[in-house]
Amino acid sequence: MANSLMRIDPFRDLTRFDPLRDIDELFRDLAGPAWRTEQMPRMRMDVSETEQHYLVKAELPGVQKEDIKVSIHGNQVSLSAEVKNEKSADAAGSGSAGNLRSERYYGQVQRSFTLPQEVDDDQAEARYENGVLSLTLPKKMGAGGKQLAIQ
Repeated sequence: MANSLMRIDPFRDLTRFDPLRDIDELFRDLAGPAWRTEQMPRMRMDVSETEQHYLVKAELPGVQKEDIKVSIHGNQVSLSAEVKNEKSADAAGSGSAGNLRSERYYGQVQRSFTLPQEVDDDQAEARYENGVLSLTLPKKMGAGGKQLAIQ
């Protein structure tokens, strides 16, 4: 008798209708552990704007400062970083110690984006602290559009 009770959720109808909300979870459940592949994590970032600058903060946990590359071409910004696998001397040499579980990602992550206005790459600054890359990208002066006179 207890199994036939239905759980009532009074807020169910207040949620936004999204027919594909659980589709990723469905495919993840259908694919057993043997079919799963290591997925590259997405570089998460915030981009904000002031009158003179674009400010970018990107999360890059576990990355050394020397393994981060930032390139700027006009209004196109590209970030790449490499997370290197840490191999301990004990595990590599003896063969007796091994991983019981490994979920951390090792490899290259990349992200590119386009800003509304060109960046003055000579004045751009980058800082990396506590796993967060902070970019200050000054807007290039005089990079606005030009209106043509029709004759």
